[in-house]
Amino acid sequence: QVQLVESGGGLVQAGGSLRLSCAASGITFSIYAMGWYRQTPGKQRELVATISTGGSTNYADSVKGRFTISRDNAKNTMYLQMNSLKPEDTAVYYCKAERRVFGREYWGKGTLVTVSS
Repeated sequence: QVQLVESGGGLVQAGGSLRLSCAASGITFSIYAMGWYRQTPGKQRELVATISTGGSTNYADSVKGRFTISRDNAKNTMYLQMNSLKPEDTAVYYCKAERRVFGREYWGKGTLVTVSS
């Protein structure tokens, strides 16, 4: 059974930092591309950052220079270091594991990040 479990969310003041983690089980983590997405009420889920199996990264323009995505294949875990947080970063953050060639993707249940002004 595949499980992706996010953790590290919480309440932080603007300008602060948080580190999210996504722990994976039930998959061969190293062969999955991974990503962080976020969603606020009434809006579509949006991409935050992705990291390939080889470690290449991609970021939404809104988080470039502030967020850093990384992965530790030995721990089956992906991270999102979020610095200089803004109130507009408030959202539920989800992690995704994907093997696009095989049409497989899995989602976690999300962790809430709230940034107060």
